[in-house]
Amino acid sequence: MKQLYSSSRRPNIIEVPPAKFLMITERGEPGGGGYQTALRALYSVAYRVKSKAKAAGRDFVMMPLEGLWWWDEPADDMSRSPPREEWNWKSMIRLPDFVTRKMVEEAKTEVRKGKGLEKADNVVLEEYNEGLSAQILHIGPYSEEEKTIKKLHRFINERGYRVRGYHHEIYLSDPRRTPPGRWRTIIRQPIERADDEK
Repeated sequence: MKQLYSSSRRPNIIEVPPAKFLMITERGEPGGGGYQTALRALYSVAYRVKSKAKAAGRDFVMMPLEGLWWWDEPADDMSRSPPREEWNWKSMIRLPDFVTRKMVEEAKTEVRKGKGLEKADNVVLEEYNEGLSAQILHIGPYSEEEKTIKKLHRFINERGYRVRGYHHEIYLSDPRRTPPGRWRTIIRQPIERADDEK
């Protein structure tokens, strides 16, 4: 899956196949208290699923955290974004195809009882089909992504495409262990031909 989880500072177009993801959907400030609580629930369920898979002889590597971001009123110009507490987001972790809803529901129950994380109830297993997309690598703090995003959108427009779906970020760096200036984030945007009828 190298083409899906690596990129460069030069935009490129890829076809993203359907895949299973563990997801939690919320609304609020990125990095805020609610966001952190949701991530704890998501990771707790994911690692519990991994433990179950390993016990059954089917261990897997934990994939990086990904995020979908959108606003109630879409706007291509990032400078016109609403207050951060009004942002909608879906945090997700890709899982192998063999993971079942039953495994996830069992893991959610164990996390809720063992760790008292009620938000585990909001974690779901869903297939996400992104399809044709453009992506670019951003290096640096999340707060400085705007220039990279605009570069990606110019690339999309210049090649006769238009954006569709949600702004997508894949976090390749652990912010707890890596200086902000070296954070690596893939920014991905689903696209379609501009001359296609909606």
